[in-house]
Amino acid sequence: MNEKQITPEDLKQAIDKLPKIIAPFIIVFALIIGALGSFYTVEPDEEAVVIRLGKHLENTQPGLHFKIPFGIDEVTKVKTKIVHQAEFGFRTESTLTRVTTYSSHNFESESLMLTGDLNVAEVQWVVQYQISDPFKFLYQTSQPITNIRDISESIMRRVVGDKLVNDVLTVGRVEIANNARELMQEVLDKYDMGISIKSIKLQDVNPPKSVQASFNDVNAAKQEQEKMLNQAEEAYNRIIPEAKGKADQLISEAEGFANEVLNRAHGNAERFSSVAREYRKAPRITKKRIYLETMEEIFHNLNNFTVVDSKIKGVLPVFSGQNILNSSPAKSER
Repeated sequence: MNEKQITPEDLKQAIDKLPKIIAPFIIVFALIIGALGSFYTVEPDEEAVVIRLGKHLENTQPGLHFKIPFGIDEVTKVKTKIVHQAEFGFRTESTLTRVTTYSSHNFESESLMLTGDLNVAEVQWVVQYQISDPFKFLYQTSQPITNIRDISESIMRRVVGDKLVNDVLTVGRVEIANNARELMQEVLDKYDMGISIKSIKLQDVNPPKSVQASFNDVNAAKQEQEKMLNQAEEAYNRIIPEAKGKADQLISEAEGFANEVLNRAHGNAERFSSVAREYRKAPRITKKRIYLETMEEIFHNLNNFTVVDSKIKGVLPVFSGQNILNSSPAKSER
């Protein structure tokens, strides 16, 4: 059986015909790839940043969108509708079960801070933020998440450094969180990073573990001190007003008595003056009237008496005690 020999000329002719056979398949394949790469979908919680030939074209909202394939349009999706969270001083380990577990080991470099009165506090907090401009978030800085953490830690140390340790551990936590959020937003706006801070929440704020027992003893002593001060204040508020009330009452009674005595003296003087005027007009009648009034006043105070004439031996009752007003309990006998 004779076999046909392939000559170099035959091989050359076959190679020349090959592109004409493969070219349609390449074109069809490229069209399919181009068609598949010409559309992209943005999820409801996302925005997409479209870069065309290295220049920012637009930000697209959720839905189906067209782009130029083959690397002309580059699309980067960013989750802008959800609230992101950055944890400081601890990390969330597991949320798969109903009970969320946390770990604060090996994060002391984030949480240990110096307060304004040169004490040390262990502060754990959470920053909740949202991406307001995805293009700025992607291209304004090379590491936006790292920048957020660095800025938040710097601001928190600054705010805590202006507070007393008791304020940091107790009543000043809300004020610290609000001040830190405002200052952090100012810095992010200055760098134009396209990030909006929603909230900063302080979690556990405690003294360092090495001095926590001593700190608890100090707090117990301060609470006892405040208790004693409150008791003293309560006693002061109870006794002092009562004493002031009694003093005011005594002063009022003394003033009333003084006014009474003064008015009575004025009345007696006025009565004496009126009697003196009448006496000047009719001395004899006035003297008799004064005598009778005086005797009437004297007898009015007597309940039972007897008049005895020293020249006679018998006793002569001139008046009966039953005829005298006996309203007075005083008794006299002559």
